[in-house]
Amino acid sequence: MQRSTAAALAAILAQPGRQALAAPGRSGIELARLSAQRSDEGVLLSYEVRFDLSRDIEQALYKGLSVVFVAEAEVHKSRWYWTDQVVATATRRWRLAYQPLTRQWRLSFDGLSRHYSRLSEVLEVLRHGIQWRIADALPGNDSEDYYVDFVFKLDTSELPRPMQFGLGGQSDWDLIVQRRTSVPLPR
Repeated sequence: MQRSTAAALAAILAQPGRQALAAPGRSGIELARLSAQRSDEGVLLSYEVRFDLSRDIEQALYKGLSVVFVAEAEVHKSRWYWTDQVVATATRRWRLAYQPLTRQWRLSFDGLSRHYSRLSEVLEVLRHGIQWRIADALPGNDSEDYYVDFVFKLDTSELPRPMQFGLGGQSDWDLIVQRRTSVPLPR
């Protein structure tokens, strides 16, 4: 029975126009909202991710380890005769670190850093993305079918090498959510 459920979930994820949520509960992260829209500026993506850091991740942060969160978006054009074409890709990276001397949280994004007094404030910034421009205006006929593959995750490849080897099988560090959504025609 589990095989048929997994096969059904895989079939839903493979459909370009469908929105499928990653298995909730396993990683402690869920995608509450994801929407793409076309505008004169290009393709704009808005999202809301719900997650809390596990006790292990918080302890590592308090001990001076920094962690990296990544949001990735790929815009695809559906093609009936071949594999779908990747039209554009966009990536955002945030580095989160705790400064024990000042008791401040530092969130770095695009070379700029901002300091926060509480972890909850930092997580609130990470959880929301509004009107993120992920592609230029889409070329071609408006009737063409486009969709976006979105991923939000904790990038464990940015951790020190000894920690990467020790994380095998620890789901506390597995923060990842993926979803596909269509890009509707402009109104």
